[in-house]
Amino acid sequence: MDATALISKLADTARIAARTLSVATGAERSAALLSIADAIDIRSSEILIANEKDMSRGRAAELNPSLLDRLLLTPARVAGIAEGARQVAALEDPLGKTLRQSVLPNGIELQQITVPFGVIGMVYEARPNVTIDAAVILLMSGNAALLRGSSNAADSNLILVTVMRDALATTSISPEVIQLVPSDDRDTVKALLHARGKVDLVIPRGSASLIRMVVDESTVPTIETGAGVCHVFIDEFADLSIALPIIINSKVQRPSVCNAAETLLVHKNIADEFLPVAMAALNEAGVILHCDAASLALANSIPASLATEDNWSTEYGTLEMNVAVVDSVDAASDHIAKYGTQHTEAIVTDNKANAARFIALSDCAAVMVNTSTRFTDGEQMGFGAEIGISNQKLHARGPMGLEAMTTTTWIVTGNGQIRS
Repeated sequence: MDATALISKLADTARIAARTLSVATGAERSAALLSIADAIDIRSSEILIANEKDMSRGRAAELNPSLLDRLLLTPARVAGIAEGARQVAALEDPLGKTLRQSVLPNGIELQQITVPFGVIGMVYEARPNVTIDAAVILLMSGNAALLRGSSNAADSNLILVTVMRDALATTSISPEVIQLVPSDDRDTVKALLHARGKVDLVIPRGSASLIRMVVDESTVPTIETGAGVCHVFIDEFADLSIALPIIINSKVQRPSVCNAAETLLVHKNIADEFLPVAMAALNEAGVILHCDAASLALANSIPASLATEDNWSTEYGTLEMNVAVVDSVDAASDHIAKYGTQHTEAIVTDNKANAARFIALSDCAAVMVNTSTRFTDGEQMGFGAEIGISNQKLHARGPMGLEAMTTTTWIVTGNGQIRS
């Protein structure tokens, strides 16, 4: 079976199975997610064995450290995935909510309610946790899932989908609502992106090149989860005792993710005092520094190189960071507007006017004031797991949870009215 026919078959199967989601109550969908979470815990050892197969292939292929980190599952990460499913199960049912309601002069009642999209395709790279995160969010929001992960995570994704489908087999929801798209054939990605009419929405999650390919290639509507070239700006009125921990956390806590900071901007009035301390701390944490001329002059004996134009727009995903000195809030915002990706920007300041101006000038999904960029995250923001972080403006922006995976239907109720 060629890729187009395969995707068509998987999508048709998923759409039919989604009828079991359409008639399931919120409590039933929640219970299904709890069954999935329990199954993940019970079968954790199987999941870790499968993941080690992927890791062994990745190490043999000399994948870069950031990709290996994204691919790796540990007992703690598996437990975290299960807990994420439980958190989603505990959230309010996103379906059937009344957004608008009115009665027309002719007596017809109008009601706009939230409903699922239908069949959603996920195209993602070597993050097996996305397999669970995406599936549970889609199920809880009433959508069927076509999951196309990368070949790097083939064994991990297979066992995770198997665990979920086995768990669903014990519920009223059909296991066929989750379909794993084979990753050994690159044509399946193209076929999924061209399955307009079969697939209602495609969401890419991964590198900038993957996202751009999906957005450019797809004839199916997409939500663009963008790259994260995130900045931390230390204003002249910053509390420096909190500035350094925020910088370190934003860059070092998990550098491979999209909400990790890639550039540090420091106001010129505190640069002499603060930058040598900050760069020393970053160097001690293993961060490679790329500096503009002003910050390089303050590096002293700290290893650093002069940044190139490409450095400023690079999402490293590793322990590398750019450093620059800026003259003002506006100068920081200008730099961000030129090189950022509208993901997450942070300011550290005790000056409320400067914070407000930075927020107003930041065209991005999330602005952090006196806190780490790492909080742009569905779980951290109380959404449970997230399906991705959208950099676009329609229809969703920022971390996407259950509500972002719904659309609306108008219910028009009369008692015999006809239009004249």
